[in-house]
Amino acid sequence: MLEQNQMTAGGAIFTRLKVLGVDYVFANSGTDFPPIIEGLAEAKARGIDLPQALVIPHEHAAMGMAHGYYLISGRPQAVMLHTNVGLSNGATGAINAACEHVPMLIMSGRTPITEKDRFGARTVPIGWGQEMRDQTALVREACKWDYELRFPEQIVELLDRAAAIAESTPKGPVYLSLPRETLCETLPASAIEAPRSMAPVAGAPNPAAVAMAAALLAKAERPLVIAQRGAGDAASFAAFGAWAERWGIAVSSWWATHLAISTEHPCHVGWDPGAALAEADVVVILDSLAPWWPDRHELRDDAKVINIGPDPLFSRFPVRNFRSDVTIAGESALTLPALFAAMEALPRDEAAISARLARLTETSGRTRRALREKAAETARGITKHYVSLCLGQALEGIRSSVFSELGAQLGVISRTERNSWFQEPHSGGLGWSFPCAMGAQLADPDRVCVAVMGDGSYMFANPTACHQIAEALALPVLVIIVNNEEWGAVRASVAGLYPNGYASRANEMPLTALKPSPSFTRTAEASRCWSRRVTDPADLPGAIAGALNVVRFQKRPALLDVAVLPD
Repeated sequence: MLEQNQMTAGGAIFTRLKVLGVDYVFANSGTDFPPIIEGLAEAKARGIDLPQALVIPHEHAAMGMAHGYYLISGRPQAVMLHTNVGLSNGATGAINAACEHVPMLIMSGRTPITEKDRFGARTVPIGWGQEMRDQTALVREACKWDYELRFPEQIVELLDRAAAIAESTPKGPVYLSLPRETLCETLPASAIEAPRSMAPVAGAPNPAAVAMAAALLAKAERPLVIAQRGAGDAASFAAFGAWAERWGIAVSSWWATHLAISTEHPCHVGWDPGAALAEADVVVILDSLAPWWPDRHELRDDAKVINIGPDPLFSRFPVRNFRSDVTIAGESALTLPALFAAMEALPRDEAAISARLARLTETSGRTRRALREKAAETARGITKHYVSLCLGQALEGIRSSVFSELGAQLGVISRTERNSWFQEPHSGGLGWSFPCAMGAQLADPDRVCVAVMGDGSYMFANPTACHQIAEALALPVLVIIVNNEEWGAVRASVAGLYPNGYASRANEMPLTALKPSPSFTRTAEASRCWSRRVTDPADLPGAIAGALNVVRFQKRPALLDVAVLPD
């Protein structure tokens, strides 16, 4: 038993995380965790308020849940992993978080450095087997900051610094390594509860650059915005839609990971910017890593390009050479209102804007109707587009979020509210949507959270672990597997490069088949999840309605395994 004024370093970490606003620590424990577990029990016995520590039986799921929790709550969470092997399992989640500017505090134990004569030294053979010269290298490129805790008295200053850097523009994950011997030491309990010592930086735009962008857009004849990662907070999202309509500006959601504008908005020209880009004289790239396909889409030689975002040049990526005549760095929630206000002070050609808006309204409406009419065709069987259409119709009027991973098709599915749509990060770390939806469900229990994914993505999600988590934490997520029994994205990529090649003409393309398909419904049923297999298009609307009834009113997770045609 420790003196009342002392606390183990393992417990002190959780106490400090609470001060920093962390609600949950998503953890998968190991032999490095004894001082952490002892510290948690000690804090509970003393009545100390801590973040809730959740047992997450796979690190990839822990990372995805922290990601999803942030998307809905806006509050960064913490993940605690087991030495190098646990960190390696979580590395894909770190890459996904970094790509999407999602802040989180990643920690992992470090195998004991000492072999004897120190409390916490190595005991079992795993203490030798898990030693690495540079454990942090597993996630260093994905993290904004990394360090190793050397002494227990560093806990406050290092966690405060880590949190401030994670939440600063551009946001992202940070990493702290935790040696077991250090966690076994003690420090004064009073030192842990001091107020936060370091505030994050919120990047704001350069007024001169905003003025240049405003002047270009106000005079533009064919302006276009390509938006991939939303339009900031709730207020700037609403203002963005109103601004696009007021100025008659086309908006494309090319590979959008977040929704910036309603799919039903008169200025939303759809997911493909090709036609609008070909004629645009001013193009705004709004927080978009890859705003168009260079080999497929053409930009006018005389077009002016404006890049806007927390990191508008995406400095983490070695090669990203899209033009930028005007570059505006800052949080979208601050940058967009400043741009809108600057444009209000400029002259408007009302007749030209009115004509442009009328043309956009007609074009966007025609595009949506054509997409949905085509999606409704089921003579050959169920397609991903038909699943998207039926799901969008079923979710009308329900506060919901769809987490699509090579699953639903934006534009076919109707999504109108901020936070109603998320797509897999462009880093492509598969197995993201299922745990992400669970994290979102934890953040907002009354929201309907739907994870739509391919069969390969479902297997990458470690579904046995995810279903166990959903049952243990009573998270009523709806999982929809669009099961085409193949790596559809791989097949499409091969066909794109070699449309007339041997692989495209083969009866079965090499290295793409996922046959025979497992009985995914049985995987779900092992954790008492409601499940159903759907093969007939006529049964799909009723199956989705039934699954939604389960998650909304019975508060149980549900799964639909839908047999779909190849894309």
